[in-house]
Amino acid sequence: MLDERRIVRVPETAPPILTVAIDTEEEFDWDADFDRASTGVSAIHDIWRIQEVFDSYGIVPTYICDYPIASQDDSVAVLRQFADDGRAVIGSHLHTWVSPPFDEPVNATNSYQGRLPADLERRKMTVLTETITERFGRSPTVHKAGRYGFGPNTGTILADLGYEVDLSPTPGFDLSADGGPDYSRFGTDAYWFGPGHAMLGLPTTGGYVGFLGGQGSWLHGWATSGWRRSAKLPGILSRLGALSRQRLSAEGFTAADNKALTMALVERGVRVLSYSLHSPSLKVGCTPYVRSEADRVRFIDECRAYFDYFFETLGGVTMSSLDLKQYLQTHGISES
Repeated sequence: MLDERRIVRVPETAPPILTVAIDTEEEFDWDADFDRASTGVSAIHDIWRIQEVFDSYGIVPTYICDYPIASQDDSVAVLRQFADDGRAVIGSHLHTWVSPPFDEPVNATNSYQGRLPADLERRKMTVLTETITERFGRSPTVHKAGRYGFGPNTGTILADLGYEVDLSPTPGFDLSADGGPDYSRFGTDAYWFGPGHAMLGLPTTGGYVGFLGGQGSWLHGWATSGWRRSAKLPGILSRLGALSRQRLSAEGFTAADNKALTMALVERGVRVLSYSLHSPSLKVGCTPYVRSEADRVRFIDECRAYFDYFFETLGGVTMSSLDLKQYLQTHGISES
């Protein structure tokens, strides 16, 4: 279905547009095997730290919620208040291993929703969607596949359940080693897809920077294959300033990295960017990016520094994912 997408071309005279999406999920050990018993959501009590940052810039983030978040009172109470105040959008995020019905073995391949049998993916998405609707008092219309695992049946399922926007792809990354999709040659532009091309696809912004960044897709694939990978050629290219693969996020990247990526993409004509992070990164000790209080301070400071650049230096604007869809439709920005 994504092979039939129609690329959105926002005029280069338009200001860059920033959306923000938070993978809002349970805490678990990112280095351990997937575990259905890991369903704690205590990190949600630190989410106010980043919501205050969003509020100060007029950003309306999309909290894409998985089943543990959507089904527990503590997390629902916090996020529902944001949504009720018009400060956030609530979407869905399918972590298959903690989302009922539990009819599949827990393993890496099955962690990608698009690798599940179509009927099971549909049932899990239906339960998640209905749970969010009941607990938040609104039907989710924005989705992001857990682990970026959009599959051959995902688009049809989303359309049937009334979704309008999908945030799943992560350009520049190949997840096929353990069963996921290959986005290594996937562009970062927004696109229309699905039945009647009525849904908006908005990739998690990522790409290549450096003086060879324009050839990033094939060059990175070449550098990471065969003996070149074991020779650590990707790292050499990065240190030389030739090619570096990045994602628009404070997770593993600095504000300087994000600025370089943004400049490279804007120069190539990209006008819609999506900034992302995970909700557990706001609690010390839950992700590799925030292991101490000092890490957390730096993490939030990196977010602020990038937003300062985007809005003040670059002259960008911000929209929620749903407002962006409406904007593109209203202005007749449909396809290339």
